[in-house]
Amino acid sequence: MGTEQIRRWESGALAHAVSDPFAQGPLPWLRDAEHYFDDGQLVPWYVELGSGQSRSGLIPAPRRTGGSPKTADDVRGQIKGFASAGAVAPGESIDFRVTVNPPQPFGVDIYRIGHYAGDGAAKITTSPRLSGLVQPGPLSAERTVSCHHWWLSWRLQVPSYWSPGAYVAVLTTDDGHRSHVPFTVRDFHPADLLLLLPDVTWQAYNLYPEDGRTGASLYHAWDDGGKLLGEREAAVAVSFDRPYAGAGMPLHVGHAYDFIRWAERFGYDITYANARDLHAGRVDPSRYRGLVFPGHDEYWSPQMRRHATLARDTGTSLVFLSANTMYWQVELAPSVSGEPDRILRCRKRQGPGRPLLWREQGLAEQELLGIQYVGRVPEPHPLVVRNAGHWLWEATGAHEGDELTGLVAGEADRYFPRAPLPEHTDRILLAHSPYHDAGGVRRHQETSLYRAPSGALVFASGTFAWSPALNRPGHASPVVQRATANLLDRICKRD
Repeated sequence: MGTEQIRRWESGALAHAVSDPFAQGPLPWLRDAEHYFDDGQLVPWYVELGSGQSRSGLIPAPRRTGGSPKTADDVRGQIKGFASAGAVAPGESIDFRVTVNPPQPFGVDIYRIGHYAGDGAAKITTSPRLSGLVQPGPLSAERTVSCHHWWLSWRLQVPSYWSPGAYVAVLTTDDGHRSHVPFTVRDFHPADLLLLLPDVTWQAYNLYPEDGRTGASLYHAWDDGGKLLGEREAAVAVSFDRPYAGAGMPLHVGHAYDFIRWAERFGYDITYANARDLHAGRVDPSRYRGLVFPGHDEYWSPQMRRHATLARDTGTSLVFLSANTMYWQVELAPSVSGEPDRILRCRKRQGPGRPLLWREQGLAEQELLGIQYVGRVPEPHPLVVRNAGHWLWEATGAHEGDELTGLVAGEADRYFPRAPLPEHTDRILLAHSPYHDAGGVRRHQETSLYRAPSGALVFASGTFAWSPALNRPGHASPVVQRATANLLDRICKRD
């Protein structure tokens, strides 16, 4: 595969976009160049259908001294970077390690994701002018790629007054190339809801560098001729000490951002952390009425599962807004320099040994979720409403058998009669949606809700399309918006 072809792709698109029709999701600071298609019409993503231009003006134009910004790629590495931590608390610092080719000054604009009157994000601060240099090439050992040896480029001291949330550092060179580094500002103060960003799954899909030679994820690697190889030749371990491929944003990140924008628009009391915080035991579930898993969250360590199960069993509700959750079991290990949880390991199907699917170890994901992964959905299908008299569908206008267009997409879950169910006092399936898989076999998706003996509610949407239906232009569904509000209001005990 030639250089020119590889360079056209952004993070994950080369290998995975076909399995996620929502892919990275729109980024508000790219609004001059990024568009989506709606009924064949080219529309800037930030324009809500029927509205005019962005209203609030909270997003200034990104710095640009060399014309319109251009997305950096992994072949030339015009500008690429990563952060020293996935999450940081107000008052702490976070380090950015950045390579710039050719060497030249660059700057960093920090954005916070949110509703912001429809803009989707707001610029919070800007770095001083920084000197960019070409960092050493990535190190690779048995397909594990790491840039832990890069020099420090900029240290951000996070002010104590910053709001917790999902943040993105936008890196821009003087000649107008741009890349991104996502991070979380976490806060464990009591709140109604704790949102957990799925950074473990994001890293599993990261093919950096997507250069036809060096990069590897838990799905793919390259052979000597630049051919993309499959899982049996992929990495067994991947490092968090490296940029994300292409534009620098993880695949599936848009799912989480869609939920954030919607939830902040309606004023839910939310604080933020990430999957590695759950793994490390930093989450005290007694401080929250619910834990929200807003996006594709496929890779779980035993510690993550244990802590989520403890949350449910002590009365904290769980909300899973995607599909294919908790499918692979993984381990997190220290980096070569001893930093905890900087290496993600998952052997998958390589070599002999015990299987690493949770369900193959007698620990079906259905025992926590209420449903579990069935497969990919090659083309979007309608989500078919079931048990329309249930309170989840109240005031949505949905009736039994109604079809919500395009809301079974990407991947799907369903109830498996032969797999164990969780203990529950009541349980219901709220959608039963037929579709055909890539082989033409008729299958179905289901949406699940149950109440645990502790009183906790556990909801699983069973489709990739639920979070985008909350806020994504061209995909938003008033039915899903109202149903999600019904669920969260009950969890938060709103009147």
